[in-house]
Amino acid sequence: MLAVDFFHVDCALTLRRLYVLFALEVGDRYLHVLGVTGHPDGPWTTQQARNLAMDLGEHVTRFRFLIRDRAGQFTASFDAVLADAGIEVVKIPPRCPRANCFAERFVLTVRTEVTDRMLIFGERHLHQVLAVYAAHYNTARPHRALRLRSPRPASPVPEPVHGRIRRRPVLGGLISEYEGGGLSRWSGTTAAFWNPTPAFDVIRGGASAVTVFATVGFGDISATRRM
Repeated sequence: MLAVDFFHVDCALTLRRLYVLFALEVGDRYLHVLGVTGHPDGPWTTQQARNLAMDLGEHVTRFRFLIRDRAGQFTASFDAVLADAGIEVVKIPPRCPRANCFAERFVLTVRTEVTDRMLIFGERHLHQVLAVYAAHYNTARPHRALRLRSPRPASPVPEPVHGRIRRRPVLGGLISEYEGGGLSRWSGTTAAFWNPTPAFDVIRGGASAVTVFATVGFGDISATRRM
């Protein structure tokens, strides 16, 4: 099942409001950021539906339903594109946002972790920020519904570490990722682009280092202060 929705971000200085359309694969919480625009009309939204169907490729057959609200941007052509791909569109009842709870929960998450904690200066900047966050969300961020696994991890589940743990700041340190000292998934170029500081901080510690793995992604990294 898929869930789609919009959320908005107000730019600093210009106060321009941008709208983000996203889709969430409910089964494994995989995120698709479909597009960013200042004018989300029907034709634009329909084109994003086509792009989603192309991105899903042969996996589109895994999805039977798509949940959406009754916003005017979702036109009949939007539903027709998905129907051609074999996906039935389900509209939630009027004024019942909780009926699309998976999408609404993601909106709270992205606002809490990113957009409410940094200034966005324009559409291009928002594209870049969301691209980095989507990569983190899909490959590194733990999810309670997945038993603290990420939707599609880029590396195996780490074993308990009793030595060094590496912390990688994401989006200039707004978010942190943690991994064993012998692992490195990120290139120095990517880290240098987003972070003027070194790509990794090495955390030294004993058994308490395991606590960091268990708590990352939920805002509690107080264990690092005791090392």
